[in-house]
This record gives sequence, C-alpha cells and structure tokens, in this order.
Amino acid sequence: MTTSKGRYHIITFGCQMNKADSERMAGILEDMGFEWEIDPNNANLILYNTCSIRDNAEQKVYSYLGRQAKRKHEQPDLTLIVAGCVAQQEGESLLRRVPELDLVMGPQHANRLKDLLQQVFDGNQVVATDAVHIMEDITKPRRDSKVTSWVNVIYGCNERCTYCVVPNVRGVEQSRTPEAIRAEMEELGRQGYKEVTLLGQNIDAYGRDLPGATSEGRHLHTLTDLLYYVHDVPGIERIRFATSHPRYFTERLIKACAELPKVCEHFHIPFQSGDNEVLKRMSRGYTHEKYRRIIDTIRRYMPDASISADAIVGFPGETEEQFENTLKLVEEIGFDLVNTAAYSPRPLTPAAVWDEQLSEEVKSDRLQRLNHLINIKAYERSQRYHGRILSVLVEEQNTKDKAQVMGRTSGNRLTFFNGDITALQGKLVNVKITDIRAFSLTGEPVEVREVISV
Repeated sequence: MTTSKGRYHIITFGCQMNKADSERMAGILEDMGFEWEIDPNNANLILYNTCSIRDNAEQKVYSYLGRQAKRKHEQPDLTLIVAGCVAQQEGESLLRRVPELDLVMGPQHANRLKDLLQQVFDGNQVVATDAVHIMEDITKPRRDSKVTSWVNVIYGCNERCTYCVVPNVRGVEQSRTPEAIRAEMEELGRQGYKEVTLLGQNIDAYGRDLPGATSEGRHLHTLTDLLYYVHDVPGIERIRFATSHPRYFTERLIKACAELPKVCEHFHIPFQSGDNEVLKRMSRGYTHEKYRRIIDTIRRYMPDASISADAIVGFPGETEEQFENTLKLVEEIGFDLVNTAAYSPRPLTPAAVWDEQLSEEVKSDRLQRLNHLINIKAYERSQRYHGRILSVLVEEQNTKDKAQVMGRTSGNRLTFFNGDITALQGKLVNVKITDIRAFSLTGEPVEVREVISV
C-alpha cells in the first residue's frame, strides 16, 4: 500500500491522557501523508487507543476489533493497530486473540508511531510494549478543538493504588522540561488556542524526576513553579490542570492558583472513598480528614472555586457503613461534579485477587445511591450562579440547538446561550445566567470580549 494516499480513523477510549495521545498520533499519521476518514469502514488504517481502567472499555475494544478483523480478510491492505493501556497490558496475547492485528503498542510508544508503522509496512507484525524513555514531542498533534487543547507535562505514575492498572501500563513518572512545555504552549497561542489543560496521570508529582534543587533544598521543578513559569504565554487566556492527588496537593499550589489570573477556579482532586480503612486498603496515602482540609484551604483562598472528584464504590470488603462514610463526605463537601465507578477488578492489581469481592447487585445499588446524592448536591452548587454574569469561553455550536453556542466558565460549568458560532468561537463572552441545571447552565449574552494577545 502507498502511505501517501492512506485514510485513517482513530477510536479513543478512556481518559484525557488517551485523548491527548490520540491527537499526537493523528498528527504523526497526517505528517506521513494519511488523511482523516470519519467512517472507519472507509479507512485503510484503523487505530484503537484503548483503556483498561474498567472491564467494559476492554470488552468494547474486542467487539470493535472483531468486526474489522473480518473486513481484513477481504481487504488485506487494511492496517489494524491497538494502542494504549489494553495494548500494554495484553501485549503479545492480543495477537493470539486477534491474529489480524498489525501493531500492538503501549502508551509510552505513541511518539514512535511512524517508526513502528514503517516496520509494519516492511511486512512485520509488531509488538511495542517495552518500558522506554518517552521521546520529546516534536510532531504537531491534530487537535480536535480549535479553542482548547491538552498539553502533557508528566507521563506515567509511581503510585501503587491497589485497584489501579495505570502504573503497569503507563510506566514510571517522566516529566517534560518546563522549556518544552512552554514552547508547546507558545505555539498553541500563535495558532489561536485560548485554553490549555496541563495533563498528568498524577500531575502534582510533576518535576520530581527532573534534576536540580534550590540552596534551601526545595526542588526547582514543581507544578506550582511550572504554573508561574507558563502563566504569561501570549494568547493563552485560561490554564487548567488535571489530575491531582491529595497526597501531594499543597497550600503553595492553591495560593498560586489564587494569585495567577489565568489559572481557572477549578480543581479536580479524586477522593475515591470517604472511609479511612478503605483508603488504606486502596493504598491512597491520605485520610478523609486530610482531604477535607485541602478543600477547606481551597475555599479559604478561592470561595467560588469548583471542586470535582472521582469516587469508587464497592471496593473489595467495603461495608455498608464504610460506603455511608463516602455519602457523608459528598453530602458535607458539596462537589460540583464527581465521576463515579463501581469497582472493577483489573489484571495485575492486588485488589483483583482479594477474597472480599462484592456482588454486582451491591455495587450497582451503591453507585445509584451515590449518583443520586451527587446530582442533588451539584444542583445546589449550581444555584450560586443564578443571575450572575459569568465569563464563558465559546467552544462549539450546541448540537441539539443550532441557534445556541456552548462554552465553559472558569469553574468548568458547561454554559449555553444564543449566538452565532462563526462569530463567537474562541471569544470570551459575558453571560447572564438565567437557567440552572445540576451540571450545566443557560444564559443571555451581555458582552463579547475580543481576546487580545499581549
């Protein structure tokens, strides 16, 4: 096959890191002369960027793969790739299960896609799952948005939470240099992007693996230092970061967020459980009291900040009383959003082989009860916006109502209002909030502000 006329399709499962990886791999493919194809059945290269956090994401990959593997028998020049965390976890066993696959590559190899594909086009079936030093990113990603963008700052994770497969599949922590991060952000500013989300599996660990310390012994490179260093990048109006770990979340970081006007008033800090015994069994390294102190400190510096989190219910051995401690935490803190999941045993994790696995019925019941409470609390939190004028960065047209555009507030609330997307995309609009829902708002535009790069 000629790589100059190929058409590719990427299907992405899972987290923001995966979405960022997919954008980088799309950039590499376009650099090689491939063109994006919206219909996978018309593409001659299909890449599945996979997630192994939960079992159902993994099963979905196999069902998609089965369909395309059949197609390959009729179209032998079809190139099939599985990338991401399932690829890392399963390795060569994926080839035994789906022999039609051409390339299996773990997340650490995303930047090597061109070299790996060259081996495939030379007639090889390739598995790339070795631990490697992640090459600095020089390819321009094919960004899905024209307004907001991801910038990876640290890859991998050194934590060993007993339920989590991420350290096994994404490798050890590797921080990018502040200079490389700033250079990527400056390029985004030149291209007209207005918002950047700094990404890391455990972003508060940023810089620990980089050389250098001050004379007082403090590390030169922390997430806080990075925020100060990139804050004045021309053209970038908003900076977000995710995902944080309560064990490493500092008052110094909170203070920086309060001081730096471009850093959004939004913190995503997973708590996972509101019970100390469960947290200990999860190997999370903090107590619910410490978590509450972090939230109290954020609200002392930034009373209006929105707080989102992740939570797991039905962890092995979780009692009804321990689950109720999670409900209590959610009730008392009042989150703006919580991503929830019923515990799902993952390969190569300690908790997967523990005896005290809970039934699907118990897990499902707890998940419903938690989600119900989260919805109530999020709706209560939304009330504070009613009648206020909020600055909204316009991202897209509302697909359900073409007369409306949609964007986000600094606190990450999805907001809809009437307007023309061609005139407003990428603009900051002051919007008076008229309608409140648990996770989104509707309002009327008051003033459009041109974003002027300094």
